[in-house]
Amino acid sequence: MSYRGCVGFIKVAIHSSRHLVTLRRPSFQLRFSSHGTNFNTFRMIRLLSSPSPVASEVFAVIALLVLSLIVLLIQRHYLPLRTTPAYLLVPVFFALWLPATIVLLVPIDLASNASDEATKGVWLPPRALLVSWRISYWLTFVLTWFILPILAEYSDAGYREPKDRILYSLRQNAQYYALVFGSAVLGLVYFFISYGPSFMSLKGLILALAYCWGLVLAIYLMGHGLVAIPRNLVKNSSASGRLRRLQGQAPKLYEKMEDAMLNLEELEVQVSELSKRKTGSARDFQDWIEELSDICNIPESRPRSVMPRADNDGRIVPTVITEKYLADLTRQLDRARHAKSRYIDEWDRLLHDASKTQAILDSAASKKLDFGASSPGSSFWEKTTILTPYTRYLLYRRVIPYFRVFLGGFLALASVCIIWSELVKAALPSLSVIRYTVIHHWTGDDGRVGFAGQLIAALWIMYMCAAALHSVTEVKVWRGRALVRRNTAHESAFWYAGQVARLTVPLSYNFVTFLSRQIYQETTFYAILGQYVDLTPLGKWFDYLFPVLVLVPVFATLFGLYGKVKRLFGYGVDIVDEDDENQTSYGTGSWREGRDLIERELNGTSISRSLDEAASRTGGRSRAAPILTVPAARSEGARTPFATSPSYRDQPTTRAGPSSRTAVIDSEPEDDNFFANLGHRFKNTFDTMDTPKWIQEIGDGFKKPKWMGGNDGAGESSNRAGRSDSDIRRWFGGDGRIRL
Repeated sequence: MSYRGCVGFIKVAIHSSRHLVTLRRPSFQLRFSSHGTNFNTFRMIRLLSSPSPVASEVFAVIALLVLSLIVLLIQRHYLPLRTTPAYLLVPVFFALWLPATIVLLVPIDLASNASDEATKGVWLPPRALLVSWRISYWLTFVLTWFILPILAEYSDAGYREPKDRILYSLRQNAQYYALVFGSAVLGLVYFFISYGPSFMSLKGLILALAYCWGLVLAIYLMGHGLVAIPRNLVKNSSASGRLRRLQGQAPKLYEKMEDAMLNLEELEVQVSELSKRKTGSARDFQDWIEELSDICNIPESRPRSVMPRADNDGRIVPTVITEKYLADLTRQLDRARHAKSRYIDEWDRLLHDASKTQAILDSAASKKLDFGASSPGSSFWEKTTILTPYTRYLLYRRVIPYFRVFLGGFLALASVCIIWSELVKAALPSLSVIRYTVIHHWTGDDGRVGFAGQLIAALWIMYMCAAALHSVTEVKVWRGRALVRRNTAHESAFWYAGQVARLTVPLSYNFVTFLSRQIYQETTFYAILGQYVDLTPLGKWFDYLFPVLVLVPVFATLFGLYGKVKRLFGYGVDIVDEDDENQTSYGTGSWREGRDLIERELNGTSISRSLDEAASRTGGRSRAAPILTVPAARSEGARTPFATSPSYRDQPTTRAGPSSRTAVIDSEPEDDNFFANLGHRFKNTFDTMDTPKWIQEIGDGFKKPKWMGGNDGAGESSNRAGRSDSDIRRWFGGDGRIRL
């Protein structure tokens, strides 16, 4: 019975009965004298007649504790908790925990407005729900737009003093904030013209712009992930196909790893040369230079692939050492160290997956599967051996492949439902599939969300967020950011945490709009954010029509348009790494060369490893001159006796040292965009054009005097010798040299 029904029943009972008032409850009855009724009696009746949220509150508290534990485990997986500073751990924790609470609050908010107790699942009182939403939303907003970007640049500054690092962070974010505030001014003019200058207009502008920018990014990333996740599951169901893809990725990844190592060695050489400076401007930064030397930790006996030439020592380090130079050097050294760690970790995981997949294929004959001894860095589940070799064979050969196909098909169906709901929510909202999976209690056009609907709603939101975050790990980002197990760079940790916080809010509200308008307009989430998005017709139609563009990344990923456009134009759209079995990124690299490269690494017969071990045994004293090897992908040469796969050190060739690099450390090269690549192509086209003959013949009809080198025979002979007789320096010497 509802609250109003209970109160009406009590009033009728009081007026109709002289001595007794009976409060009918399913499990008990309360009786008291009507002559003694007062305010306390009615208060007690009201409390007894209202439903209690204690069970829901206990469930919510337990769920928050579980989410906190999961976030801590995620942080521990990517960051060393003991050595990571608190200014990183605390913001990153809340940047992950608050979006997780939003995923929990949305289903609770949907069910809290139900008037019928039977249809309520987990619910909270209106005041508690409002406070929870304000804390979760506004803390996420501040973290996304202010705290995380500033701390990310602060951790990547390279300076020693906190004041200098903060100033560097503010300077780096100034351009970003100028762009944001510039667009906000234009939106503010529109809001003030439409609704007049007021605090509500300003607040609506801020929330609407933040939501629209997050929705643009979220729709693109989610569209890519909705296709990539099911497709990867179906592809990985075949062990042979999975091994072929790993072998195809091996050459390119190995090349990146070697490039990262060479880049780090070049920077370490600069630090080594810098540490030899004991006088001049270097004396003022001696402590800083010693810290850099300790970070590099280069032993004298360590063989190096990059060493300075004798005639180029003075150009490695600038003459005047400045604070900016040392900050740039520190920044690049830190990025190079993390890049090396990233590619080594990816290479180790690729070798581990390839070895494991090969063992699964080899077990077809013996019906027994044994992965061998686990590595020291293996997880707890990998070290635990519960299954026998035969049961393990059945699991990996019979159960897991079919489960991946089933899960891939199920998630593909879920992706189709999400895409269909995005397309029809504006024109035909009644055809949305998601609304019928969440709302189970319909009363006409209205409906209520029960516990089962809450659980399904949470799963929908988690899948949408997982699709977007999966794309974040695949899309090529600036500075080579990546998540590395137990060694993620601080700036990368801030950036990825910011993306989690940025994408969760728009995706959650976008999911809410799949449901009936009568339901989501009664939620607290709509009062916090939705009403400001719908404040203007522009924001309302943007929220309804823009998600239709999810078809663009869906088709681009489904039909491989990224690779087709790249092969057509040759530049500009290498946005994501697409699996291509016929790619030739490593010389004539193919899966065969990747197979041989993996076999050499697993068998310990790699040429590069043999050279490193030999050099380490000799202590580097037997080398008369430093030798740097280049990847065999750059030129066609003899193959190694072990395999046909090229390696960096399979063909050792000398190098002119670091003279190809500039003396002063420049910023780390980044991938050019579409317009930069187009400009480079035009420039190269004009630079390689031959001068037309009619331009070359201009002036041939004029005869020069002999004193200016007019003798044709002499001129031709001198030109053939590579020297022009008409050089003005001949006026002072006769042989083309200036005599002092």
